[in-house]
Amino acid sequence: MIGYLKGITTFLSVDYCFIDVQGVGYRVFISSNTRMKLQENKEVKLLTYMSVREDAILLYGFLEPVEYEVFCKLISVSKIGPKAALGILSAMTADKVVWAIQNKQVTLLTNAPGIGKKTAERIVLELKDKLVNIPIREEALTSEQQPLLMPEPEDTQQDNYEDVTQALLSFGYTKQEITAVLKKAGKLKDTEELIKFALKELSL
Repeated sequence: MIGYLKGITTFLSVDYCFIDVQGVGYRVFISSNTRMKLQENKEVKLLTYMSVREDAILLYGFLEPVEYEVFCKLISVSKIGPKAALGILSAMTADKVVWAIQNKQVTLLTNAPGIGKKTAERIVLELKDKLVNIPIREEALTSEQQPLLMPEPEDTQQDNYEDVTQALLSFGYTKQEITAVLKKAGKLKDTEELIKFALKELSL
């Protein structure tokens, strides 16, 4: 098992990089959050997870220990493989993933590619008691990308929120704009009423 790599980043792609370690180039899959902090031709140390399959041996790299820890927790969930876990960590930071799970914010997790509502609910169910020892950095949750706490009192209302979100996305609004508006919706549950309310707020 390769625990970490320390070398020079010689190439950066969308979801992987090449690390030159004493003349040997390792292809390492990375999240978008890690990628943004890497620079070509600079020395880097990445914590790594090695996935061994029948047809391939793949390396996944993490610049920060918290991202590595959260990745390992995610792949312990049934039917969540390394690719899906990396997709979640590309959709939001590791701190926000922990925050979303601890606060049962299923909708935030569904922002990740390939993660539907049922899968997100399974992640919350299986990990909500396993992340208590992973501290959340407050500064990471007060940035401009801070996840907004959306009310999730009951399944019917949450299903309507998802319908409204899809409708508003088709109108060209961003998920961040939609989330901010739905946070103000209070006890509104009817899909049509929610859409009317959101459009009125977004037009202000």
